Amino acid sequence: MFCNQCEQAAKGTGCTAIGVCGKQPDVAALQDLLVYALKGVGFWADKARAAGKKDNEIDRFVIEGLFTTVTNVDFDPADIEKVLRKTAVIKDKAQLLAGPVAGTIPAAATWQPAADRAGLLAQGESHGIHNADVDTDIESIRQVILYGLKGYAAYADHALILGRESDEVYAFTHKALAATLDETLGLMDYVGMAMETGRINLVTMELLSTAHTDSYGHPVPTPVNLGTKAGKAILVTGHDLKMLEEILKQTEGKGINVYTHGEMLPAHGYPGLKKYNHLAGNFGGAWQDQAKEFPNFPGAIIFNTNCIQKPADSYKDRLYTWGLVQWPDVKHIDGWDFSALIDKALACDGFKDNPGQEILTGFGHNAVLGVADKVIAAVKSGDIKHFFLVGGCDGAKSGRNYYTEFVEKAPKNTIILTLACGKYRFNTMELGDIGGIPRLLDVGQCNDAYSAIQIAVALANAFECEVNDLPLSFILSWYEQKAVTILLTLLHLGIKNIKLGPTLPAFITPNVLNFLVENFNIGPIGDAETDLKAILG
Repeated sequence: MFCNQCEQAAKGTGCTAIGVCGKQPDVAALQDLLVYALKGVGFWADKARAAGKKDNEIDRFVIEGLFTTVTNVDFDPADIEKVLRKTAVIKDKAQLLAGPVAGTIPAAATWQPAADRAGLLAQGESHGIHNADVDTDIESIRQVILYGLKGYAAYADHALILGRESDEVYAFTHKALAATLDETLGLMDYVGMAMETGRINLVTMELLSTAHTDSYGHPVPTPVNLGTKAGKAILVTGHDLKMLEEILKQTEGKGINVYTHGEMLPAHGYPGLKKYNHLAGNFGGAWQDQAKEFPNFPGAIIFNTNCIQKPADSYKDRLYTWGLVQWPDVKHIDGWDFSALIDKALACDGFKDNPGQEILTGFGHNAVLGVADKVIAAVKSGDIKHFFLVGGCDGAKSGRNYYTEFVEKAPKNTIILTLACGKYRFNTMELGDIGGIPRLLDVGQCNDAYSAIQIAVALANAFECEVNDLPLSFILSWYEQKAVTILLTLLHLGIKNIKLGPTLPAFITPNVLNFLVENFNIGPIGDAETDLKAILG
């Protein structure tokens, strides 16, 4: 196997024996084959669209297939084999839809699955990331595009669950997958497509943001208890709000308290979700601490998106997956009937009452822009000197204490905007406020980068300047492909001077990195105090 798509890639280059995420070589090979096969689907679907034909089943399947290969989603080889065999059916359907085409047909577009698992594994091993016949810089930027597609596929899947989809997103996805097979394209062609991937992610994040707010209202600043309430308990971890809502509905009146974990924390800010009194609080921190925290949760636990890691025996019997998430020998719930989860929670001991610290969430763009006049006045008066967006994915590898130190040492006349699970490095700090405006504003999940962008654009409009001219700095942490696609969105918007860490992506070659440095002045994080001094002058 070889996998370099996440920040924790072994030795900073790639995992070759077993994934640091727990991915086994057979899963890696099947996922590589799935990506290869999806490129073939993309080729035919793109040709079909050029002829004015499209098919919603094909469109949706490609998004779900890409999301299946995102880090920490599907670790079950049996399930991925099922997806692969359906991919072959979808590919044939797309080819039939496209009809006869002129020109070269790439091998991925003629792929057929082997008869058994062993054959599929052999196919997967021959269609990994590296291709000796491709220029290393072109291979690098193709990977950037692919990881960007995977990232926004996650957001498109969440939006689809809420009944929202975009033909523009589907069309570009097919076009980009087909382009990764096109040997006539040069490096700058792919650079342009990478920037376009960032634009399409912005479209996707807006789609999901609208789906969230139309379904549950705009987030409002809300205190969230980190302690526990007496009673039976269910822990929901991941990103999907619709699934949380269904669990809340199905547990009403049953003496079960529902807790959020990881990226589900911002759910507490939505009026349509916080109205449930048994949405009790948030348990634990970021995804990488689950093996330490979950043994101490005396209830049922369910994953709905890409946060799962190898479960310990101490809680495996209380663990469930849902949606595209799978782990071998872990119970999976299909559809919207959560009775098995509820029964397990009722059979567990549950918590005693133990109130804890309260932290704030719910500072989406609607909430922040609602006090924009106060923010603008504070900037003009000098009370607010600078804004820092400190956010992104958290992870287990060393070097992430930088973000804790950065927030800790940021001057008291600065505001910290944060999003995604990287916030767990500092979201329990008491940072105070500036004229009633909390210094730490939790904007939401990783996809709520859309809200952060709206805040930045609104401030730039208020001060009649460009976003790059604002006293605003982006200090980002990354782990998986959703962070890659958000970075591409920021680059598409022309945002410069981004600090990225804890390490730069292993799939970025020196020449591609030089392009990013020369055009966007993107750079690695260093020492927190030194970086602060350099930014603030």
